This record gives sequence, C-alpha cells and structure tokens, in this order.
Amino acid sequence: MAHLRFKALEEIQKRDTVNVNIPSDKISDYFAQHSFGLPQMRENLAPETYKNVEYAIKHGKKIDEATADAVASAVKNWAIPKGITHYTHWFQPLTGATAEKHDTFFDASSSLEKFKGSALVQQEPDASSFPSGGIRSTFEARGYTAWDPSSPIFIWNDTLCIPTIFVSYTGEALDYKAPLLKAIEAVDKAATYVCKYFDRNVTRVSASLGCEQEYFVVDRALFSSRPDLVMAGRTVFGHNPARGQQLDDHYFGSIPPRIYNYIKDFEVEALKLGIPVSTRHNEVAPSQFEVAPLFEDLNKATDHNQLLMDVMQKVAERHHLKVLFHEKPFAGLNGSGKHNNWSLITNTGVNLFAPSSSARENLQFLTFFVNTMKAVHEHAELLRASIASAGNDYRLGANEAPPAIISIFIGQQLSSVLNEFEKSGNVKVEKGDNMYMKLGIDKIPEIILDNTDRNRTSPFAFTGNKFEFRAVGSDTNVANPMTALNLIVADQLRKFAKEVDKLIDGGMDKRIAIVEILRKYVKESKKIRFEGDGYSEEWVKEASKRKLANIKDTPRALEAYTSKRTKKLFADHKVLSEVELEARKETMLENYIMKVQIESRVMGDLALNHIIPTAIAYQSKLISNANGLKGLGIDNASTIKNIKKISEHIDTVREGVLEMTEERKRVNKIEDTAAKAAAYCDDIKEKYFEKIRRSVDKLELYVDDEDWPLIKYRELLFLR
Repeated sequence: MAHLRFKALEEIQKRDTVNVNIPSDKISDYFAQHSFGLPQMRENLAPETYKNVEYAIKHGKKIDEATADAVASAVKNWAIPKGITHYTHWFQPLTGATAEKHDTFFDASSSLEKFKGSALVQQEPDASSFPSGGIRSTFEARGYTAWDPSSPIFIWNDTLCIPTIFVSYTGEALDYKAPLLKAIEAVDKAATYVCKYFDRNVTRVSASLGCEQEYFVVDRALFSSRPDLVMAGRTVFGHNPARGQQLDDHYFGSIPPRIYNYIKDFEVEALKLGIPVSTRHNEVAPSQFEVAPLFEDLNKATDHNQLLMDVMQKVAERHHLKVLFHEKPFAGLNGSGKHNNWSLITNTGVNLFAPSSSARENLQFLTFFVNTMKAVHEHAELLRASIASAGNDYRLGANEAPPAIISIFIGQQLSSVLNEFEKSGNVKVEKGDNMYMKLGIDKIPEIILDNTDRNRTSPFAFTGNKFEFRAVGSDTNVANPMTALNLIVADQLRKFAKEVDKLIDGGMDKRIAIVEILRKYVKESKKIRFEGDGYSEEWVKEASKRKLANIKDTPRALEAYTSKRTKKLFADHKVLSEVELEARKETMLENYIMKVQIESRVMGDLALNHIIPTAIAYQSKLISNANGLKGLGIDNASTIKNIKKISEHIDTVREGVLEMTEERKRVNKIEDTAAKAAAYCDDIKEKYFEKIRRSVDKLELYVDDEDWPLIKYRELLFLR
C-alpha cells in the first residue's frame, strides 16, 4: 500500500497540462450546438408543427402523433450528420444519478436509419434494477420513460439524449422529474391567480433557478490510491495538514493552471450543450472550486445541473483528474453545497421577487415575499427532509455550512419594514399608481433595494431579487428540494388567495384586503426569521425556544415525508400519492443505510488490513531502537512513551472495528427500514466512526511518513 502511495506521488510529477481546443473566440458561435430545443425546432420544423410543440410545452398539453413524428424526423436529420448512430431516453431515477439505455437508429429490416415519433415519446426500460421503495412487484418490473418536450434534447457521449420522466408499470413516479413538473405546474397556477390581483395581463408564472455548484478536484492517481475515496466518495481517515484553509488564501485566488485548463475544457463542453455556465472561481478550501450558470427555467436548469455534473466527471478523466461531489470529502475543511437561487418570473417579464419604483409592483413583491416566508415557516421540516442525505449530514451544522435548523435571512432593512408593518400596519391606500404604504419610512422602493450582505450561515436567504436555498448538498439532484419548495409556495399562495377573496367578497377594498392578510402572515411567520450567526450555540438555544426543529440526521429528517401535513400537501396538488411518498421515503432510507454501511466496511478494511499492520511494523522498529538505546545505557523514556501511545491507539482501532462489525451484523437483522436507518446512524456511525478515526489520525502523526500507507491530506489537497 505504501508503494502505491509513493507510486501515485511519482506519477503526479509527470503530469503535463492537457491542451484545450476552444472552438471559436466567440461563445455565441458554438453555444447550444449540441442541443435541440425550441430555437432549433423553430429552424427545423414546419411553422405549424413548431406552433403545436410550443403550445404543448407552454400549456402542458399532449403532443399528437403527427407532431411527434415530425419532431423525431427533424431530430434524426439533425443528429446523424454529427456522427450520431444511437439515441436514448435520459432519465433521473431515485439513485441520484442519471440513467440511459441506447438504441440504434438503424433498422436492419429496411437497411435504413429510422426514428419514429413513438420511439421519441416513449421507451420501456426494465425498472427492476432501479429503487422503487417497494412500489412495484417483480412481476411488474416494467417501467416507462416519456419524453419531456420542455427540456431540450441533446447530444452527449456520441448519443442523442431525450430527457424523460420515469414511471412504473402502474403509473407511479420512479424519478425526480415527474413530481418536479407537477410542482412547477402547481406554483404556476397559484402564482398566476395571485398576480391577477395586480396585473390582468399575467397568464403564466415560471419558476427559475440558478445552481451554484461547488466541488473538489484531486489528481486521479492520488484518488485511486485511497480506497475510501474510491468506494465511499470521502476520506474516512486523514489528519488535517498544518496548513488548510485557515489563511483564506485559496478563496477567489488565482486558479491553478492545470485546474484552469480543466475548467475551460468542461465549460466548452457545457456551452455546446446549451448549459449557460457563467462564473468560475476558487472556493474556500484548498482544491475546492465553484461553477455557476445563468438563471434558466427551473426544469431546464435541473436537467442541466445533472448533465453538468456528468460532463465535469467525464472531462476530468482526460485531464487525469477526479471530481468529488461528496458534501464532505475532507474532515476539518469546508464541505460543498449547491446553492439554489430561486425566483418566480411572469410571462410579462416581471421578477416577482425584484424591487420596483412602482408602488403597485412593490405590494406585489411583498405579497410573494411574505407568502414565501410563510410557506417556509409552515413546512420547514419538509424542506429539511428534501436536502437530507448521508453526505449532507456531515456538512450541515459544520463551520462552513448552514445549520440543520431551517430559518430565513432577509437583511436588516427588510426586517425593519416587516417589523413596522406588523406593529402599526400604518397603511394609506390611494387609487391608481399613487398607492403607497407608509411604514415609518418614506416609501417602500427605497427600502427594498439589495444593499444587504448575504448571511453565509443561513440555510434560506433573501438576496435581493431571489431566495437562495443554501443548505442543498453538492451531490443532490436539485429536483428534490425544488419540488418541495415550489409545492409549499404554491400551496401557500392558494391559501392566501382564498383568504383575500373572502375579504373582497365581504366588501373590503382589494389592496386593503391584501395588506391585512400579509400583516397576519408576517406575525405568524416571524419566528422563522433570523439575522444572526447560525453557527452559534445561542442560536441553537434560541431556535429551541422558538420551537424550530433542529433535525441533525437523515433518518429523523425523512419522517417529514410521511407526516399527515405532507401527505395532504402532495395529495391536494396531485404531485405524489401517499403510496409514492412512502416509497420515496423508503428509498431514501435504504440509500442512507447503504452509504453508512459502505463507509463502515471501508473503515474496517483500511484499519485492519492497512493501518494496524503498518503501525505494528513501525512499533517494532521503535522497540528495536529502544532496546538498542537501553543496551548503550541511553535514556529511552520518550521512545517507550511513543510505543505505549501507539499501542493504545492500535487497541482502540482494533477493538472499535471489531465491535462495530458485530454491531453491524445485529443492525442488519432489523427488518423495519426506518428503525434500521436510525440504528445505522446512532449505533454505528455516531458511536464508532469518530472514535476509530481519532486514533487512526493520531497514528498518522506517530508513524514514519515513509511507512504510512494512505495518501495524506497535504498531498491530496495541495499536489496537482
């Protein structure tokens, strides 16, 4: 193992920078050249056919057979000249990754390339290998993928990829996209209804999203020499180097040349696919970076984020690098998140979370702003569940990520506005554009400007013209938290409209009715607002006083998926049935169990087969040295002390691993999935992981560097 470590270190010294071919000086020359969305359909379809597709996308209608055949023919004629021979339905099962099954265009019976509308619209992959949470029986293993025309078809890995939903033989959702599309439709309907209080021209509201993707990059040889990184995606052992991130010298610094070339390379591939990557920079931890795209339609942005992660991984291979999306690959260093910047945009071009010089639009802004706060207040535990994972449990609450307590940061000025609003409700309403609200400050437009600093400790922050859900983990499929967020906001807006309509029907002026309901919501949701340090113990105590949940682990967080409130929420909007929610929870619990189980096994393997033998061998050297010193009459007290310390840590590691293994055997016999997940959390991870790691990391300090078998943090993080 030691040989493998030094062989990897030798290999990294031979690395040459990989040249990157930039197709053109102008991005516009190659942007989306591998994407077939509405712009390409407009160019390649007959006008009437294009109108049918556009109408179907905008109104969520089914595409007829003739239109599907025309699209399929156009897509085939676009793809084949690019050297594409196969197509696939690209879907997002509950594994967290994407999946695909390739079929050829070539029809042997006719010796021609064919692609019918039926093949475009639907495919039938075997569903038996994908997690379903018990939703389908073995004899009902078939699953169906159905084309999602609102997301562009694209070419990747020399294959035509068709974004689809994935459902069971009996119609239940087996993926992340199907419920997301329903949640997007729900928020569209509810938000459009509320918008008509202010502007009758609004006929559609689209959710938009920008995903800031954080990640680590390490050399592939160094990665391959760490079995824990290969098997679990994170280092289960590793002592912090003398220099980590404490100097903050990596953040926003100059990007290392080799990594810079890699970033340029994957950006080119992303841009060809129509992914509008816009920002790149170093993050806080060494070897940590971030890429961020421009805002897009939520469904499209979700697909693009999943595709971007695949692109980043594939391109890294040709640079002899490895991308780590695990939320916490290195203990003691910042973890990686995926900040979801979310907003709502009307078909008239208005961002409903943006300030305006118009008093009417600012009342509209307050309406959506306050209703979003109210929604988060009412369903904080569901939001927490939507970001729960084994990886994110390591990150949430650490000193670089938001705490597990869901709260909202809105900034001092908006807090002052809402406090005054709640206190006095000093509202003066005049007809026409002269309507304004007097809130102890002259006028709202001067208050709602984005002059606030982002609270980096807040899991859900308002950042000027959008909300930023910062607690989402870097490896998460954002469809999951975005389904929850859009659904709870849709539900809250529907309740708001019902209350406002009731007051209006009773004779109250519409704008006064809106203000009255908003005042009530501000008061009811006040405890979810927090402007201070989310890392502090004081906040934990304060949150407890406010009765805000502080759910630190995934097994407990996932309980929210099957609460009466959640079941009613999903059922009311026909997003997921009770059976589907139960299955989804079951799948996520199973995923948690498997990941903790893998980490436990990796720890045992490394400890028993690599760490302990190395420590014993080094200890034998010290014993020989001590005996030699004794024979010469030289004081050997310090050497003997080190020998004893090494023995103590070896015993701790050995006993810990053996006890953990026996405990794992007991836990594996638990039949109830929720109880089993909780046991893996409490009786294995919490009880043994840190205890074993602490002694292994101490042994790393004692054992001669030449003998230590594992690539060290200083090598993983600083050698490129």
